[in-house]
Amino acid sequence: METKISRLSVTEEALEVIWELEKKYGDLMFYQAGGCCEGTQPQCFEKGGFYPRMNDAMIGTINEHEFWVDRDLFEYWKYSHFTLDVMDGFGPGGFSLETPLGKTFKVHYTLFKPEEYEKLEPVKRSE
Repeated sequence: METKISRLSVTEEALEVIWELEKKYGDLMFYQAGGCCEGTQPQCFEKGGFYPRMNDAMIGTINEHEFWVDRDLFEYWKYSHFTLDVMDGFGPGGFSLETPLGKTFKVHYTLFKPEEYEKLEPVKRSE
């Protein structure tokens, strides 16, 4: 059986913030919108605190927390690896759980090579 290539990873710095949020809130989820009011930075919520729209894509998990991407944004970035990172500052809207810590999550994108396309992990779509 061929090993699948992950679409998602996390930096050590972001993982440290996630551990802190887990201690305070328990189960988490991530959602990256396609822009407009929410911006394109990933938002972190308590699990169930945000409901993905129909056909949004769950591209993987971080510490067993689902990472969802807006359906239109996913179509644009579907051949990219997402690396979740964190930086000092405040993201758009301030609804994400890391905001009170003076942090904001961000994503770095790296394009997959064409020969990797068939080896990518499948995505789960919301209903």
